[in-house]
Amino acid sequence: MPKKNLFPSKNSPLRIGTRSSPLAMAQAKMVAHAIIAAHHLDNDAILLTPMLSQGDIVTDRPIADIGGKAVWSKELERALLHDEIDVAVHSMKDVETPRPSGLAITACLPRDDVRDCIIGVNRIDDLPQGATIGTSSPRRAAQIKHIRPDLITVPIRGNVATRLDKLAKGEAEATFLAAAGLDRLGLNKQNIGVNFGHIDVDVMLPAASQGAIGIESLADNAMVNDLLYAINHPPTYECVMAERALIRALNGNCHSPIAAFAQQKNGEMLLQAELFSEDGTEHIASAIIIAEHEMDMVQEKADILAQRLFDMASPMLRAQYGQ
Repeated sequence: MPKKNLFPSKNSPLRIGTRSSPLAMAQAKMVAHAIIAAHHLDNDAILLTPMLSQGDIVTDRPIADIGGKAVWSKELERALLHDEIDVAVHSMKDVETPRPSGLAITACLPRDDVRDCIIGVNRIDDLPQGATIGTSSPRRAAQIKHIRPDLITVPIRGNVATRLDKLAKGEAEATFLAAAGLDRLGLNKQNIGVNFGHIDVDVMLPAASQGAIGIESLADNAMVNDLLYAINHPPTYECVMAERALIRALNGNCHSPIAAFAQQKNGEMLLQAELFSEDGTEHIASAIIIAEHEMDMVQEKADILAQRLFDMASPMLRAQYGQ
């Protein structure tokens, strides 16, 4: 089939907005390649438009202190609403649950490895007593304190290279990175320069939407959205939306130590969740099965699971979530 221009009537490419970090650019290229392959396009039918987010600029404070997860997506969403780009590519775990009016998460690529990796040692058990571990994630901090109360957590932020550099400078003895990010950057034990190991999900349940790449667009842009529907991976999209529905039901935000993971098997979805106190001493876990005929009731099922978790929690933990 001959290749073609995307918008011959406009004589312009599809503009893909992305953060300018190496990982974000790699993810945007994955989306571009998927669109090109699905629609048999020339390479010049796609234009990558890198942007700096507030989260990229301010790296010396936790995300929660500079505006929450919106610091990663706000600039891209502004560009979408002002017709500077046609789509925006996100790591879905960094996207706030409420969406600005007029915008929608239209598609997700197939989900990659959802696990966390510990960087600096091969296993959590390899950390010495009282070791310092760097993370600015409330979830990871609470989980590691729950597993190893002796460990000391310190804030550490930045892209993959920055975090590895901080580790090399001794700011912490270990840190965490998402396995999917390492894979997308082609980093492994041979080229990363330090020990690291994958952490099974039964040890550390991931953040909601971890490992998923989402594509955002104007909700009413039918031409662009038709292009994106062709690359959407429905199982990933449905699981991501279920996890986000749970975060909504829990009133979760960037301060919340919440883990959530949905998996589909044999027509059913298993939605798992964990809540932690900030210091990791309290831990609540539960799950719910969503049958195939209930897939249009995901928010209702998420609400049930959230209430189940709150009923199990102490008054102090419920207060952490506005209950």
